[in-house]
Amino acid sequence: MSFEWSVAVKSAQSGKKTSVQVKKKISSFASRGLRATVERPTVQRIYENMLWNQIKEGPIPEHIGIILDGNRRWARDHGLAPWKGHEQGARKIEDFLDWCSDIEKIRSVTLYTFSTENFKRSEKEVQEIFRLLKEYLQNLMTDERVDRDEIRIKMLGRIQLLPQDLQDQIHALELKTAHYDKHFFNFAIAYGGRNEIVDAVRALAADVKEQKLEVDEISETVIESYLYTSHLPNSSPDLIIRTSGESRLSNFLTWQGAYSELCFLDVFWPAFRKMDFLRALRTYQKRQRRFGE
Repeated sequence: MSFEWSVAVKSAQSGKKTSVQVKKKISSFASRGLRATVERPTVQRIYENMLWNQIKEGPIPEHIGIILDGNRRWARDHGLAPWKGHEQGARKIEDFLDWCSDIEKIRSVTLYTFSTENFKRSEKEVQEIFRLLKEYLQNLMTDERVDRDEIRIKMLGRIQLLPQDLQDQIHALELKTAHYDKHFFNFAIAYGGRNEIVDAVRALAADVKEQKLEVDEISETVIESYLYTSHLPNSSPDLIIRTSGESRLSNFLTWQGAYSELCFLDVFWPAFRKMDFLRALRTYQKRQRRFGE
């Protein structure tokens, strides 16, 4: 609050005679405040366009991984129950899918939505997360963007740990989109990077035991064919973004993320904006990807 505005308000609140000049100042400041509120989205769009013009000719990641972090802290800061943060976070996924759809070079997106460790949270919160996920998947069944953009949707994780009704919804959506191969939208749910490797080793060992595979045939490529991400044209994310200010991967795509570029953003997921996304892409373009060379 500026000094002049403060004086004007205090004068009005103190019971003193408010002059015409003071009234005009209050009106002027209020008008400017309203105008700033109205113009802010316009300024934001201008900035987004500026960012896009800076990056559109540069390298764009084909596969992006997102660690959706900060829902509960966002809710706490707004005086809300934790699951209200998850509701807002689910709406943000809608926005994010639109932003990625607008950039043709982005083919795959993998969202870290629920880890195996998250089962330790309160029963109420876990139930609310599953409810939101089921509703979101139901909406995707009839979302015209899925068919228009030919998006294959798949869940990555130990799906057998989820409630049966949610499993049924997942299988229906995966079956409906299984023939698409233009874009890929993955949910890492009931997921853990180490668990994924354990599951892959178990399946690989079973094939060796049944003589479907020779030990000498095992390579990185073969192992990747047993991972949850084996259906993707590029299973390794070029860029992994984590929101909320935390600087760790938290067991996300442990194998696939070995050479991913990492971008940690100090913004909670529900407050994540398109400009934050474009800034992350700009950060990616400033990196020199050498892959050990």
